[in-house]
Amino acid sequence: MTVGIDLGKGAGSASVKVDLEELLATRLLVQGNSGSGKSHLLRRLLEQSAPWVQQCVIDPEGDFVTLADKYGHLVVDAQRTEQELTRIAGRIRQHRVSAVLNLEGLDAEQQMRAAAAFLGGMFDAEREYWYPVLVVVDEAQLFAPAAAGEVSDEARKLSLGAMTNLMCRGRKRGLAGVIATQRLAKLAKNVAAEASNFLMGRTFLDIDMARAADLLGMDKRQAEQFRDLERGRFVGLGPAISRRPLPIAIGPVETSARSVSPKLMPLPETAPEDAAELIFKIDPEEERRIVRRPPPPPPAPTAEILERLTRQRAEPMAAPEPPPSLFPEIDEAEREAALAAVLREIVDDPDAGFRSVAVLYQDFIVRCRIHRVPGQVPDLNNFKRRLAIARAGVDNKTAEGEEWKQAEAMADTLTDDIRGVFLVVAQAALSKAPCPSDATLARVYGTRSPSRARRLLTYFEERGLLVLRTDFHGMRIAVFPELGAETAPGDPNAPDEMEGRDAAE
Repeated sequence: MTVGIDLGKGAGSASVKVDLEELLATRLLVQGNSGSGKSHLLRRLLEQSAPWVQQCVIDPEGDFVTLADKYGHLVVDAQRTEQELTRIAGRIRQHRVSAVLNLEGLDAEQQMRAAAAFLGGMFDAEREYWYPVLVVVDEAQLFAPAAAGEVSDEARKLSLGAMTNLMCRGRKRGLAGVIATQRLAKLAKNVAAEASNFLMGRTFLDIDMARAADLLGMDKRQAEQFRDLERGRFVGLGPAISRRPLPIAIGPVETSARSVSPKLMPLPETAPEDAAELIFKIDPEEERRIVRRPPPPPPAPTAEILERLTRQRAEPMAAPEPPPSLFPEIDEAEREAALAAVLREIVDDPDAGFRSVAVLYQDFIVRCRIHRVPGQVPDLNNFKRRLAIARAGVDNKTAEGEEWKQAEAMADTLTDDIRGVFLVVAQAALSKAPCPSDATLARVYGTRSPSRARRLLTYFEERGLLVLRTDFHGMRIAVFPELGAETAPGDPNAPDEMEGRDAAE
């Protein structure tokens, strides 16, 4: 059955009909600046098609709630949870009830989340309820923005995903999108591109006129006509409207929006003395609601402020007393030994090298509590430094030497993630041990890729921290000119020392 929806008058006062079945299959995009008559056009379309098809309107300003009085649309207040809106949308499809989702009173992010939940409920309806529905979205650029705005990325993704589903995948589910926007440039292109029918109203910006002309197959000169369109006049094109661009004057409507365009009104005739009384006289009821705050203190003179700052700088603040410890006090050397033991437990774990620093730090805190290490637990930066030294496996005698302190100073010029690798090689040089293999350095770096370890050694050499050389047997030697030390020859392709030790155990 073919149903023609009367939009208004075309050229020669001929009635312009929109094929409703074709519209349901091909979708519609309406564009026009504020005041061009977009809402009037949508209202005409909704009124004319109300007896023939189920309708759902996403209404950000509450303009279409008046359809309920004449056509029986159910007004859904969006001030509900997202789960409630999703369930309501599913029942609307199930029982084929026309509805208006009233988003008035919500901020931009809440509107996007509510619209996404409602459209998602309609999209996810059971297959047996895939009846045709005309889904009208006014101010679509709010729900499918072309660029990120002040709302959160999560809300934008939810709303844009719901609008994309409506326009791209909704046809097979019976959802026919009719979207209206003030500016095509603000509307996401993948949403606008899915419409096959277009109604373009008054537009002033060049970029929007160019996009509208491109959609209608017009050249740049013809695009100038969009500036001259009167309110309520549009140029239509599409399989459901016309095969050629067709000027249309939208017909009258039977319902009206709650918000109308501002009209000039005469000012009230009020004498000046009466106006002063109306403005400045406080009603007793209003007086009770006023919360009076004391006036702010006068600003202090500049000389007094400077004197106060000088006095505070001259009088050092007393150091706050440390909070009482939960554990009995012990010697600082004993505490350092306990921390070193905890770090050694972590380093001895074969999987520790492949865990993030944050996870290792949490493990460190828990182990300190288990071992009842007294005092404040070292912070994250301190822990990273201690972990790098622990991974180097330096003994007490080497740690007390000036060469090791110099090696730590050289390591401080590197980032936290590679400091441990450098100290492992430096410790091998100071103790005359073989140069660590690529597999060993990779584990310390937290990776299973030996090539990354080789790249780190090359990076250290480029920084001038060490010099690499290879002997006649293909063994690698790392020389530290500033420390006056070098490693013994080591096989770069040897297996990881940790894996070899675990296999022996």
